[in-house]
Amino acid sequence: MSQEVRSMANPEKITKNSDGSLNVPDCPIIPFIEGDGIGPDIWRASQLVIEAAVKSQYGGTRKIDWLELPVGEKGYAQTGNYLPDEALKTIQDHIVAIKGPLTTPIGKGIRSLNVAIRQKLDLYACVRPVRYIETVPSPMKNPEKINMVVFRENTEDLYAGIEWASGTDEAEAVADFFKSKMGVALPPLSGIGVKPISPGNTKRLVASAITHALDNGFPSVTLMHKGNIMKFTEGAFATWGYEVAKERFGDQTITESQLYDQYDGNIPAGKVVIKDRIADMLFQQVLLRPDEYGVIATPNLNGDYISDALAAQVGGLGMAPGANIGDTCAVFEATHGTAPKYTGMDKVNPGSLILSGAMMLDYMGWKEAGKAVRDAIQAAIKALRVTYDLARQIDGAEEVKCSVFAEAIAQQMK
Repeated sequence: MSQEVRSMANPEKITKNSDGSLNVPDCPIIPFIEGDGIGPDIWRASQLVIEAAVKSQYGGTRKIDWLELPVGEKGYAQTGNYLPDEALKTIQDHIVAIKGPLTTPIGKGIRSLNVAIRQKLDLYACVRPVRYIETVPSPMKNPEKINMVVFRENTEDLYAGIEWASGTDEAEAVADFFKSKMGVALPPLSGIGVKPISPGNTKRLVASAITHALDNGFPSVTLMHKGNIMKFTEGAFATWGYEVAKERFGDQTITESQLYDQYDGNIPAGKVVIKDRIADMLFQQVLLRPDEYGVIATPNLNGDYISDALAAQVGGLGMAPGANIGDTCAVFEATHGTAPKYTGMDKVNPGSLILSGAMMLDYMGWKEAGKAVRDAIQAAIKALRVTYDLARQIDGAEEVKCSVFAEAIAQQMK
């Protein structure tokens, strides 16, 4: 019996070892959520490319056994629930999953399915690598200087969803409490939101960012915040970030002041510099001096803004991968929306989900396959047969369907 037949006869779950590392079998069962709108189109394309990468690097010795989860519109049609508890349990049980974009149901009591998945599974780190792919149109003069990874805290800040609408009894009660107990008078009929930022959630996020920098050769971790105004939330985020660097990585990190006071601006071997920047100033810096920044750790809302802005610098969300990672499981996902007007048209760029699949392969330890995906998508774009969003910006490019673009990427690995 061949190795391929043996593997496919015995698909197994990924498990975690006692030290937190993954135990990945040769035929892991990977749950996937197809997604809504353009989700089915880009998922088929991504599945084709991921499988081609695994086959190109490992022959028949490794293979993925896919397990579909009914979530989103398909979940509602099958179970009457947009986000079934069983789907969440399956992701937890299988450690690693991948998903397409999901529509947020209107008037159904869920603010965002994507946010709900992150919060219910405690996927506290939204990880968004941003790196230029040659030939992709960019508004930057030197996009090749951009090589950053955003670690966005996923579970609190304004995304905690603690808010009350203008004119409601709840909003008035909160306003009365502020006035009577805190001496703070709000404008009449204010809508009110609460912005929690905690030391525990901040420190685990920043610790994961520092670990990533150390493991992947990034020279710095920048704490992005608006602490000059929001001193006890975002200012505290920066304070706690420095604290966890000293507490857990004291022999591997230095502050920016130490860098210049003790090392004359030269980073010692094996050290990562911890620095902080005010949020609005950092938006300028990543445009003007992008090569000075590596890993960025930030609260939730800032992370939403900066990750999309950085994606625009290297060609847009269509080529931006992402993952949501916690201590128990990880979900890799497209970073854009469902684009319902293109549903079923086999038209849109699958690059975001394909590159998220490459991140997933890296996370599983199948780094050769992850690299194969990135190399192949680069080669396919340079061959100038691309989806409409790229074709309209690249001189001499031929516009092809989503599925044809995926086939061209897969062909690069043969």
